[in-house]
Amino acid sequence: VYDLGGGTFDISILRLEGGTFEVLSTHGDTHLGGDDMDAAIVAEWRAVHPALAPAQGLRLAAERAKRQLSLAPEALEEVAGTSLSLSRERFESLIEPLIARTLDSCRAALAGAGLRPQDMDDVVLVGGATRVPAVKRAVAGFFGRAPHDALNPDEVVALGAAVQAD
Repeated sequence: VYDLGGGTFDISILRLEGGTFEVLSTHGDTHLGGDDMDAAIVAEWRAVHPALAPAQGLRLAAERAKRQLSLAPEALEEVAGTSLSLSRERFESLIEPLIARTLDSCRAALAGAGLRPQDMDDVVLVGGATRVPAVKRAVAGFFGRAPHDALNPDEVVALGAAVQAD
């Protein structure tokens, strides 16, 4: 389970046998998530427009841009009368180090379980930041298979808990 939420990243290696989940290994980064992607956008915009004040509106615009860039090749926002744009290509280059950190945690979790990426039967994406296409591509490349992303990444944990409770 690759869980990239707003503020944290967690990877859990699970085995499902006879309807029972066994946790083989976990790893993560409590200071890595979608908020860091937003911060990278803010830093980029402030570098291009140094007069922009560090305001809440700028962070919210960055979050909207991140969401737009998951669906479109360019995001356009306006903050305090300043038009801001960002291409998906530039966004992906900004967040590449963040994604690499998630893969470092994946390596550590796999090592802890004595497994390799190709040993995984499935990879489930959890958390809103997994909607970012670069994240999906990186996970697919690392594990050698397309990740399971058919379920809403914001709801999949609750669905799993409901199944376990049943």
